[in-house]
Amino acid sequence: MAKKTYTIITGSGSYIPQRRVPNSAFLNNRFFESYNQPITRPNEEIIERFQQITGIDERRYIDSDMVNSDIAFRAAEQALISSAIDGEQLDYIIVAHNFGDVKSGSTHTDIVPSVASKVKHKLGIKNPNTVAYDLIFGCPGWLQGVIQADYYIRSGDARHILVIGSETLSRVSDPFDRDSMIYADGAGAVVLSASEPDVPAGILAHATRTDSLDHAYLLRMAGSFSTEDEGNHYLKMNGRKLYEYAIKTVPLAIKTAIDKSGIPITKIKSILIHQANEKMDEAIVDRLYRLYGISVRPEYSMPMIISWLGNNSVATLPILYNQIITGKLENYQLNAGDYFVLASVGAGMNINALVYSIPEEA
Repeated sequence: MAKKTYTIITGSGSYIPQRRVPNSAFLNNRFFESYNQPITRPNEEIIERFQQITGIDERRYIDSDMVNSDIAFRAAEQALISSAIDGEQLDYIIVAHNFGDVKSGSTHTDIVPSVASKVKHKLGIKNPNTVAYDLIFGCPGWLQGVIQADYYIRSGDARHILVIGSETLSRVSDPFDRDSMIYADGAGAVVLSASEPDVPAGILAHATRTDSLDHAYLLRMAGSFSTEDEGNHYLKMNGRKLYEYAIKTVPLAIKTAIDKSGIPITKIKSILIHQANEKMDEAIVDRLYRLYGISVRPEYSMPMIISWLGNNSVATLPILYNQIITGKLENYQLNAGDYFVLASVGAGMNINALVYSIPEEA
């Protein structure tokens, strides 16, 4: 009997911008509650409350001479090197993003050619059968790219796929909106490959859902809160409604994926969740464990990097994975035989989750 094909991660890479932007950089901003409605509280108080809720102390922005496809390329290059796979062997390059290449000082989105095509060009890949395309799916875009890649690989259509999540949210955030302090830049990538292990390993199960009827516009594009900035469109968020939606719905989606995998939650070592908001992520994972009758989640089960990287959308999960797998995250390790979950939520509203088993070492 032929062995079953599984999708495994064979390489990982990331690009973390060098420019560090601490919370104190926002002390002189003028913040508005809504359009032309200034917040009257002192910025010190706004920033302190922001840190308490989100867990963000600083974030990273790319240099002014760079765009999204530049950092996507750098993460991809790392992933290919660590996989030891020639780029010419890739069947697909999937790049998840939401705003394309946005130049410094502008909110204009450039998605022609696709970011994936730009990355393929920068990598110097000649193979015309390496299909490159973009995926726009909100913050869960990178994980959805991984899920799509799994379908390609398990069908036998592909052997090696590069999936990148890359975003420059600093270029589309309204400086007059306090939510702008959440957003950051970064890129992460993995190479996924076909494998026929003796014991099931790699991607075991996944689940995705879209709740657009009542929640499509919790994240949207709109004008600045200030009359001083006319004509530009920025990312806007209904934070309270998004929080309520996420803590109610995301645990159910994660549970669906775990139950499909057949792996007991007690064997799941880590929940790698989109780095959106520390308090929200804690509430989501706590509720997930309570769905299984566990009142206290295990220590070190939810690694976080949001405190120093902020929320860089599609890049949070691949960067988090890369930090762990390369031994850069204190108190967190993933070893052969471990099970972990990837999960995300974002614009659409979209949610996805995936259960992964690290293959046993040969």
